[in-house]
Amino acid sequence: MAGNRHTIILMQPVSDRASCTYMDFDSVSQAINGICSLLERRLTSLNPRLRNITYDVDDLYQFIDGMADMSALVYDPSTHSYSPNDRQWIKQRAYQYLARYANDGKRRCAFQ
Repeated sequence: MAGNRHTIILMQPVSDRASCTYMDFDSVSQAINGICSLLERRLTSLNPRLRNITYDVDDLYQFIDGMADMSALVYDPSTHSYSPNDRQWIKQRAYQYLARYANDGKRRCAFQ
């Protein structure tokens, strides 16, 4: 995974162009964590009575694919510019990120 390279996630949750937004992070890893956090918030809002939420990489892929559009701009210090990356690239990085969390491929969130 890329080191500490500033990353901007561009998102359009629904087909309405007014829904376009972005999130920026200090690294690719933090950006993927931010996307996971969005999924976790959605799962929490859909299941408010559950104390523990578990999801796997397929759930995250469905979340990413459910966006009308999603891409990442990653800063490349050698060119002093941002490289665009598509949804597939984000999913590949998400897989690598989640693989570090658990041998069973699931990320668990406990809410107090």
